Formats: sequence, C-alpha cells, structure tokens
Amino acid sequence: MMDSEAIQRLIPHRPPFLFVDRVLECEPGKRAVGIKAVSAGEPYLAGHFPGRPIVPGVILIEAMAQVGAVALLSDPRWQGRIPLFGGVDGVRFRRQVRPGDVVRLEVEIVRMMRGLGKGRGTARVDGELAAEGDLTFALLREDAEAAQDPPADTPPKHHEEGSV
Repeated sequence: MMDSEAIQRLIPHRPPFLFVDRVLECEPGKRAVGIKAVSAGEPYLAGHFPGRPIVPGVILIEAMAQVGAVALLSDPRWQGRIPLFGGVDGVRFRRQVRPGDVVRLEVEIVRMMRGLGKGRGTARVDGELAAEGDLTFALLREDAEAAQDPPADTPPKHHEEGSV
C-alpha cells in the first residue's frame, strides 16, 4: 500500500491537483488500484454545484489517470518520466460522486510501446460503477522538454512582415 507521500515520490502531481489518497494494489507497468475519499472541503465542490456538490467528471478522469501513472512510473523502465494525457475515449459517467463517497479507482495498462500507451480505467463507489473509459498517454522524458527550449541567452525569433 502507498500513502500520499509514497505516491508523490512517483508522480509529479501535488495538492490541490493530487486526486489519489492511497494506492491499495500495484503491479508495476500493468495495473494499480487507488482510492480517493471525497470530502466536503474539496475546493472544486464550492462551485460544482452550490447546494448540490457533485465531483466533476473531469476530476474522476484525472484521478484514474493518476492511478495509471502510479502503475507505469512504479516500473523501473519508466521512472523519472512525466505522464501526459494524449486523449480519452469511450468515457461514460454512470453515477454521481458526492462528498462522503470513497472512490475506488482501477486502471489496467492494456498497451505500451516506446513511451506511448493506453489504459482502461474505472471509478466505483460502493461497488457501483461511477465512471469508465480508455486513457491514452505519453511518458515524456524529463530532459525532453529542456532539449526543445532554446538556451536562455538566445534572442527570440521574429517573423518577417507577412509571414505566419
């Protein structure tokens, strides 16, 4: 089992954008199961919706993705990479998630090749399906972004008049 500190040693997400409280199971590179206990104090609930708080679907998708990132980045082949979303497919929301609910997040990595992959995720509350979908992702090398940026002392390039 991983607590919040162990999760944060693996993935780059931090509060208030960390949506996994604990990881209960993890098969590195293959699958992971995590939980998120939804409290009434979650900042996004103040506006979604006043008087009837409901966890936004995009938060559930992100929580599934973070559990998938734990599965991948716990594999030594992928440690030190930055997980990025490439897309979501077939996402369906089946039930509302509200304060007091404990969400069980499960992600299975179904395909992985050269840092690109796909996972299948589910979110359940009390065994009832709340959300499901396919997550496409890329694992970026930490030095890849730096390699694309010009050196700090390089002046910016200006477009000539009429160029795009």
